[in-house]
Amino acid sequence: MFRMNALFFLEYKSILIFLVVCIIITLALILISYLFSNSVGGVEKLSAYECGFEPFEDARNTFDIKFYIIAILFIIFDIEVTFLFPLAVSFFYIGPIGFWISIDFMIELVIGYIYVWKKGALD
Repeated sequence: MFRMNALFFLEYKSILIFLVVCIIITLALILISYLFSNSVGGVEKLSAYECGFEPFEDARNTFDIKFYIIAILFIIFDIEVTFLFPLAVSFFYIGPIGFWISIDFMIELVIGYIYVWKKGALD
């Protein structure tokens, strides 16, 4: 029984090593940035960022909807591009049907990008 559990956990040793290395690198980078950062900030640096507007204006001012549209478009295209990573990993295993489905997906992605560009949503 103990032998089977040891073999089971042996398969996850590389994941554990990767996790420990990631935590060490993350903590080292945080420590280095804390030690070498410039802690003196001006008024502009300490003010809240409000999507390109002056941070100390009235809260009832009109807000341009283009900021939301660009953010939503970025999220949509970013998520669609993440679907291409599994395709790149399994490229040799998907066969010709999977290849043409992926080509269709990329064509639709480019057509959507051109449509958004021609509508002026990225201006």
